[in-house]
Amino acid sequence: MSESLLDRPHLEAVARMFGVLAEPTRLEILQRLKDGPCSVTELVEDMGAKQANVSKQLGILYDAGLVSRERQGNVVCYSISEPMVFEMCRLVCGKLQRDAEEQAEAMKKLAAAQTTEKRRR
Repeated sequence: MSESLLDRPHLEAVARMFGVLAEPTRLEILQRLKDGPCSVTELVEDMGAKQANVSKQLGILYDAGLVSRERQGNVVCYSISEPMVFEMCRLVCGKLQRDAEEQAEAMKKLAAAQTTEKRRR
């Protein structure tokens, strides 16, 4: 497979992974697991979410290979199995930060132009 061009099956796999990461609850779960393994109960309490929803989202993350699970007695604990998700989030957050800075600068220039225009009147 060429590094520059992906064939259709690989593009679909990439799209599926982005789809898994496109749900805010899943991102919150990943963010909370960054500090270490958690049980479903701990995640439900920390997030204030419903147990059924957290379990469903964990299942999707597990099926995608992003989290692993380990039984500890009667409790199943989840942990990050693919830390690259944090690098992806860092890249996306960096882009959002740059966009916000550009927008703030544009607003600042617009405000300055409006102030200058008012003074001319």
